[in-house]
Amino acid sequence: MQWELVVGLEVHAQLLTDTKIFCGCSTSFGAPPNTHVCPVCLGLPGALPVLNRKVVDYAIKVGLATNCTVARMSRFARKNYFYPDLPKGYQISQFELPILEHGYLGVNDDSGSPKDIGITRIHMEEDAGKLVHPDIPGADYSHVDLNRACVPLLEIVSEPDIRSTGEALQYVKKLREILVYLGVCDGNMNEGSMRIDANISVRPMGQEEFGTRAEIKNVNSFKSLEQAIIYEQSRQIDLIEDGGKVVQETRLFDADRGITVGMRSKEEAHDYRYFPDPDLLPLVIEEEWIDAARDTLPELPDAKRSRFRSQYSLPDHDADLLCQSIDMADFFEEIVTLHNDPKAASNWIMGYVLRDMSRDELNSVKEAPITPTHIAGMLDLIKEGVISSKIAKDVFDEMWATGKEAKVIVEEKGLTQISDTSEIEGIVDDILAANPDEVASYRGGKTKLMGFFVGQVMKASRGKANPGLVNQLLKSKLEG
Repeated sequence: MQWELVVGLEVHAQLLTDTKIFCGCSTSFGAPPNTHVCPVCLGLPGALPVLNRKVVDYAIKVGLATNCTVARMSRFARKNYFYPDLPKGYQISQFELPILEHGYLGVNDDSGSPKDIGITRIHMEEDAGKLVHPDIPGADYSHVDLNRACVPLLEIVSEPDIRSTGEALQYVKKLREILVYLGVCDGNMNEGSMRIDANISVRPMGQEEFGTRAEIKNVNSFKSLEQAIIYEQSRQIDLIEDGGKVVQETRLFDADRGITVGMRSKEEAHDYRYFPDPDLLPLVIEEEWIDAARDTLPELPDAKRSRFRSQYSLPDHDADLLCQSIDMADFFEEIVTLHNDPKAASNWIMGYVLRDMSRDELNSVKEAPITPTHIAGMLDLIKEGVISSKIAKDVFDEMWATGKEAKVIVEEKGLTQISDTSEIEGIVDDILAANPDEVASYRGGKTKLMGFFVGQVMKASRGKANPGLVNQLLKSKLEG
């Protein structure tokens, strides 16, 4: 039997506000446990929540960027359940009246055809705290850190439109790009700023009715999402084909073993006993508020990729890679402003900037020791014939290591390219005189030896000879 995968994703994105959603405590990551707390986020009796307007601003921007309808009136609700890291015993969220609904993001299916993944709803809520499990053999307890309690979240719920791991990864990556471009979330999955719950089921190919789903909670990387979907799809198919039944449940993904593990039975909406939060008024959003948010929207990733292809004549691969990060896209455009050669700028970014960022484990090009001015200055020297592309590689490494400008490095290290014809001709004559057998072989038809001669000349000149002149003189003397 052929089986079809059905996936719906719930993405939780922490918002980059300075303070929490219902109180004035800091949202900064990495503080000592339980230092960013107050009576509101501790859930103490008598403490009342006050909505952070910036959270609503950010939510509206995300809705506009994901083609959602912004509700003119939405409402907060209490979602009742007990976790040790949820001090109030309920979470303030939204239920029947979310702020955003009916959006979509475009991806390509496995055949490469365009496809829209529907977004059912996006709602605002507060995060819970965090359980910290001691790394002590035999420890049977956990610590509770409530710094994260009440940090603002957007929960972005997709339709069950995803039919492959490829579509799932495209959707999440595109969503992350948009959130980062908007400046509303840093997208750092390692720190829990973005977490994914994957609802996974299978059904016989051609069947309309959905199968029983399992929800995989708190997936925190693209790789883990891919592995979790592949494993869970296989688990469910094997279970059904062996005569068993898939149980609706919540499961966890064990990244070390690459498997999902049952955690608890899956709750339904009625299990949470939602009811309108009596401490928060319904939220009314006027058209002027939406227009103001729309005016602050940046150029979004897909639009920027399209512009890079048309304005700079870049291949799809270059445009896709440069636009994955708004910081990298800005870095590229600043180089082009200073040195108008888009393809050269793109080549150096993709070949060397990204290489060294990966090696040094940098999260953003803003952390790099070089600026667009460094790259543009180096490209100027190549264009002017002061240095060759080969020497430029050494110059780039020195710029990265020291932060010095290319011109300074070339002067300090005497790397100026030799473009004096007579000087290069002398080196060429010496190389030809030292290799008579190779000269005879070349003249006998083995023209591939040209690479050997060029290499010998460049070695003798310590890489500083003008490659164009080297090739020209060698060809003249060998064939003349």
